[in-house]
Amino acid sequence: MIKTAYIKDRIDYDGSQLQPHWIYRNHGILGDAVVAFEGSVEVSVEKMVDLTDVRANDFIYSPRMLNFIIEHFSGDLELAIYRQFIFMVAIKEELENYEIVVQRVGDDLYIERAKMSVSIATSSVVSTLIHVGLNIETTGTPVKTVGLKDLKIPDLESFAQNVMLRYKRELERIYEARCKVRGRAIEG
Repeated sequence: MIKTAYIKDRIDYDGSQLQPHWIYRNHGILGDAVVAFEGSVEVSVEKMVDLTDVRANDFIYSPRMLNFIIEHFSGDLELAIYRQFIFMVAIKEELENYEIVVQRVGDDLYIERAKMSVSIATSSVVSTLIHVGLNIETTGTPVKTVGLKDLKIPDLESFAQNVMLRYKRELERIYEARCKVRGRAIEG
């Protein structure tokens, strides 16, 4: 099943981390995995995966984010997007444990109309990859944003671990649901 890890070192995300085997090469975790780490985020148009943002000449910036990189070794981009949405629900549910009202619109999270997240799913030759960033601090962001610091989340590592555990459990439940059904013979 999927492996999880919280990386204590600061890693500034610039988009180059969204490549196959980045988790394995940099952190020794082989196979399906999700890792979390803190750092600034600055993705220029040249490194952007979202073509809508590229066409609009947008950029992504936050002085400090809680980042998640997810890699699954399957090439199905549509499945990766479903997984991305499940991960966003896991974050939403964890925030709701703090009695924070969160609105999810697709792969984006908002609190009182302020954007909390960035997220993208993509595919590579050997895997699918997801990046999710949650604002911690928001100074200088290009749109109205809210951060985990504003929400007074006391322990970001525990928060990240809980989100990853929720995601892992959802994937396990999906797998178990698939395995427990009896197949039907085709009449003919």
